[in-house]
Amino acid sequence: MHKERLFTLGLSILAGIVLIAVLSLLLSKGFFADFLLDRNTSFGVYPFTIQNIMWLVFFMGLGELFLRFRDSGEEQQQIEKRLLPEDASIMLRSQDLGGIYKAIQQTATVKQYFLQRLVGRCVLQFQTSHSIDQANSLFNSSMELYQHEIELNYNILRYIVWLIPTLGFIGTVVGIALALNFAGSGQIEFQDPQLLSALTAKLGVAFNTTLLALLQSAILMFLLHIAQGREEWVLNRIGQYCLDNLINRLYEK
Repeated sequence: MHKERLFTLGLSILAGIVLIAVLSLLLSKGFFADFLLDRNTSFGVYPFTIQNIMWLVFFMGLGELFLRFRDSGEEQQQIEKRLLPEDASIMLRSQDLGGIYKAIQQTATVKQYFLQRLVGRCVLQFQTSHSIDQANSLFNSSMELYQHEIELNYNILRYIVWLIPTLGFIGTVVGIALALNFAGSGQIEFQDPQLLSALTAKLGVAFNTTLLALLQSAILMFLLHIAQGREEWVLNRIGQYCLDNLINRLYEK
């Protein structure tokens, strides 16, 4: 999983570089060139601008979201494998669970899915204790742990959503500092009417970073809520599936 995340991170950065290159070719002057890329930057050398760094971080966030959407889809596919008997008239005794556990082990892969982990734990607990209460208690504890695991998977993405506006504010502060430095440099006399228009143009470019950062952050936050809601919905489906077809059908003599 670690290698897979690094691979996705590399592809995300590459996609961001491609977008920056395409926009650089299409936009050389004008509002969108300054807004999206700071194409005619007065701070540093293009393409090393705050906006381009923000685009790379934005695509890193999209890469993380891709992993989260893909994982939730794979988790949902596990329910369709029909690992548990779904006949409402069937009751499950301890000796009946051996075949279920064997089927779980046969579908096990390098990646451990919620459904296989949950069923395997509950089956082993019931076979060991022969207690429905203990199996149900383990089920509830496991569901809480899986919910916490989903929350932890979004830590990096939440940091990225925080980082992008921070970079935007940094770009704005730097832009304001450059504008004030320009006003005090003596390049234009204070009585010159062109001073106000020059300062306004430079301040406008400075605030572009914050505006772009807020838009990127809003997009990532919207997709983050959709992805997390989807993962939690899939986990709830897994819990209901196990309750209906395993926990509620356990038979204790």
